[in-house]
Amino acid sequence: MDALKLISNSSLKAEVPELNIGDTVKVHVKIKEGDKSRIQVFEGTIIAKKHGGVSETFTVRRVAHGCGIERVFPVHSPVVDKVEIVRSGKVRRAKLYYLRNRVGKAAKVKEAIR
Repeated sequence: MDALKLISNSSLKAEVPELNIGDTVKVHVKIKEGDKSRIQVFEGTIIAKKHGGVSETFTVRRVAHGCGIERVFPVHSPVVDKVEIVRSGKVRRAKLYYLRNRVGKAAKVKEAIR
């Protein structure tokens, strides 16, 4: 069991930003196409966080061209280059799945004054 903890602790990232539910974030993702590599930015609202430790993930939702897109990102993945917090949201829920049924301004999250 100690060997498993050693391996999982070695794969944890040193600097992880404080991610909260309702925050609008820019996730910089490394994409490999053939022999070339580039960084693509995915901007949206964090609607869920799951698990903990090495297997911690967060779900980001955005609406592009009238179609809702959700991506699940592992926090400690080497594919995730960096996460920028654009604005922090004021929410009273741990999961914001209800935003899937909302359209337009009703799908917005109020900004928290911190």
